[in-house]
Amino acid sequence: MSGPPPLVELGTLGFDQGAHVLLAEALRTSPDGVVRVRGGHPDLPGGMAAWCRRHGHRIIAAAEPATLLVERGRHANAAWIGAVRAGDPDPSTGLVERPPAEWGLAARGAAVEPGGPAPRFPLDRQTDVWTERAPDLYRAAAAGQWSIDELPWGLTLANAPVIERAVVQVMTFLIENEMAALVIPARFLAQVHPHFREVQQVLALTTADEARHVEAFTRRARLGGEPLGLSTVGGRASLQTLIEEPDFAIASFLLSAMGEGTFVTLLGFLERHAPDELTRTIADRVRQDEARHVAFAMSHLARHVELEPSLRGRLAASAERRHEELRTTNGLNDEVFDSLVLLAAGSTDPEDIRSGWRAVQELQVAMAEGRAARLGRLGFSPSEAEEIAALHTRNFM
Repeated sequence: MSGPPPLVELGTLGFDQGAHVLLAEALRTSPDGVVRVRGGHPDLPGGMAAWCRRHGHRIIAAAEPATLLVERGRHANAAWIGAVRAGDPDPSTGLVERPPAEWGLAARGAAVEPGGPAPRFPLDRQTDVWTERAPDLYRAAAAGQWSIDELPWGLTLANAPVIERAVVQVMTFLIENEMAALVIPARFLAQVHPHFREVQQVLALTTADEARHVEAFTRRARLGGEPLGLSTVGGRASLQTLIEEPDFAIASFLLSAMGEGTFVTLLGFLERHAPDELTRTIADRVRQDEARHVAFAMSHLARHVELEPSLRGRLAASAERRHEELRTTNGLNDEVFDSLVLLAAGSTDPEDIRSGWRAVQELQVAMAEGRAARLGRLGFSPSEAEEIAALHTRNFM
């Protein structure tokens, strides 16, 4: 060794009081693996000897009065022996395609001691869940969180009774659909391997968003004293096909690329035709959240399709299969359709109703065009995109 080993000054600190923390750190950083330890605690030799035996280190000798030489053991810190890094903390460089089950809940980039439990996370392939946009989308979602109490609940509602009933029916429809949009990401959240933590974070905030949407729509529906509107068998059957879909890619495609994307257009319609400022504000806030949800789904689906082009055929087949399953249902709740006409009309005047009817027809065209555009971004040809977009449930979600 060149020069004396590093000196660890313990003062009167004993090994029953935390002295091992200082010694362990000194041994870890000592270039030659040897340190001098000096202290005045009466049980310093005994306490140090017991700790060294337990951790594989060796007391060489007394170097000088009240000072001992300690050598780092070759097999010290057994937990580190054979430990492997669980990737790298940086998502741009540290992700692996399929993290071992043994990594479990270990932080990405941590040194993982061999052995131990191997929890199963079904969504453990980077191809299935990842998008490079996940970290940014999570940060945007976190920054975009808003409180129900921020909304202008104190405004006086002056809507005609027929218009208020239309608002309540639309809110009832939105509550039901947002409950499905809450349940689905919550179910898949628990299946994502923690190695892809940004995806978990996005899904967690998505469920928080949907829970907030349900509360906002519910409070608005009840505000005027009207009872909630009608929930139809056809609407619930449509949502049931989403809830039961076991495949993450297909569920994301049907829920977000097709359904929530369509709802973004619907919410824009409600924002334009809302009869009061509160309803307009709710539609605007929710639309921004839903746009993020769609952006995440489109981003990870586009990457997945690029890596596995066969997925495109599975997505198309899922839309066809769902269309067939729902062929015998009534599709969109008539009460919802008529309520949208009333909201766009703003009154029961025949000419206003004519205008509202046209607006809802234009809404449905815009919804189909939006679906086709998103399908185009997933690599479908214009004719394929138009055909698949037309298969989407008339229930909008």
